[in-house]
Amino acid sequence: MTIDSSAFSLAGRRALVTGGAAGIGAAIAKSFAACGAHVAITVHDRDADETLDDIRSFGRRAEALEADLATFSKDAIAQLVANAAGRLGGLDILVNNAGIIRRADALEHSWSDWRAVMSVNLDAVWLLSQAAARHMAEHGEGRIINIASVLSFQGGIRVPGYAAAKHALVGLTRALANEWMPHGITVNAIAPGYVATENTKALREDPARMRDLLARIPAGRFAEADEIAGAAVFLASPAASYVNGSVLVVDGGWLAR
Repeated sequence: MTIDSSAFSLAGRRALVTGGAAGIGAAIAKSFAACGAHVAITVHDRDADETLDDIRSFGRRAEALEADLATFSKDAIAQLVANAAGRLGGLDILVNNAGIIRRADALEHSWSDWRAVMSVNLDAVWLLSQAAARHMAEHGEGRIINIASVLSFQGGIRVPGYAAAKHALVGLTRALANEWMPHGITVNAIAPGYVATENTKALREDPARMRDLLARIPAGRFAEADEIAGAAVFLASPAASYVNGSVLVVDGGWLAR
């Protein structure tokens, strides 16, 4: 079989992207729409109008669902997924993008910060994935994409909760991939390097830290969010039908150093 451009099409697919109002999530949501998908995004304390307008500009359905993933219960997350599927007419793709980071020396890292990071970056991913997979399994097909990090492979500095959650996310990705591909559901992750988003604002405003970071990145710069979105389109597309349990690193060469 020869691969053609249709293998990368998302025409008619229905996707839920968490944290889709800005940054990597917005870039993925808009790229999905450009490739044919209808998209629902979760938002919390943020204006999503620009992202929704961009999705609709491609002639796709766009829905925004309010969700504080730090405090949602299991039942509330199940209802969130059901609402997304109901508004879009089904659910084919889930992108677990929403994430937070808390920076502090490990000796001072508070329990509340630890729990907040784990709740959003790991607990919510598990609950969302399980709820979405139940919908997908009924139809024998689905794509789940988790946004990991280069800190899924490294310890980092002053981010113990974030590093722990992102390490665990890779393990969860592989565990779910083992169980759910027989149901037609692939589960993969993307591990971005340093991206110019709100999560890296503190780093970008620290000249000494930026100097050290850029010295290690062969690309010599942070990524733009759009540069992560292409990997998500690939993993969501028919072209990636046999890609499962993988972690696709998009880091400008950071881990190669």
